[in-house]
Parts: sequence; structure tokens; C-alpha cells
Amino acid sequence: MGQVSVSIRGRTYPIACDDGQEEHVIRLASYLDKRAAELDRTVGLVSEARMLVMVGLLVADELAEAHDELRRIRESLVGTEAAARKAGAETVERRITPVIERLAHRLDDIAARLEAD
Repeated sequence: MGQVSVSIRGRTYPIACDDGQEEHVIRLASYLDKRAAELDRTVGLVSEARMLVMVGLLVADELAEAHDELRRIRESLVGTEAAARKAGAETVERRITPVIERLAHRLDDIAARLEAD
């Protein structure tokens, strides 16, 4: 089990994490520290508990926006994929239709010759 020390608002916290995740945890803590510093500048110094709630809400809001954007992108891709399939099917149909019509005429000609014999 890995162990790192992270600093948020000048205070150090020991954090346990999975082996190999140390750098990731440090990056996450650095992000939280930056968000806390932004809040310090805008609302002034507040208690640690209040700061925790405020930073948590900001990060949750960012996550919700990211999920919404991901959903919109997925919906857009599904629509685009369906349109591309439809366009591809229409292209194939346009290319195949004359071939099928020529084959149908040939079959009619063959059937007519067989009936004449």
C-alpha cells in the first residue's frame, strides 16, 4: 500500500493509496489545493470544514458538467453514426439499383426466350 503526504491550504495530510497511484493522488490534491486557493481569494478565509464543503461542491459541479457534456457528445455521435449509416445505405442502394434493374431485364429476356422455345 502506497503512502503520500499532500498539502492543501498549507496543511499536510498523510494519504494511503494503492501502489503506483501516488503521483495521481498528488495531482488530485494539487488540484484541490488550487481550487481552495481560488476560493480563499474570492470569499476570504473560511473554516476548514466550510472550505471542504465549498471545494467539494465546486468539484462536484465540474464533474456534473463533464458528465452532461459526455452525454451530449455520445448522443451526437449516435445521431451522426445513424446518419452516416443511412447515407452509406442510400449510396449503396443508388449504386446497386441500376445493376439490379439490368439483371431484371436480362432475366426477363431469358424468360421470354425460354417461353418462345
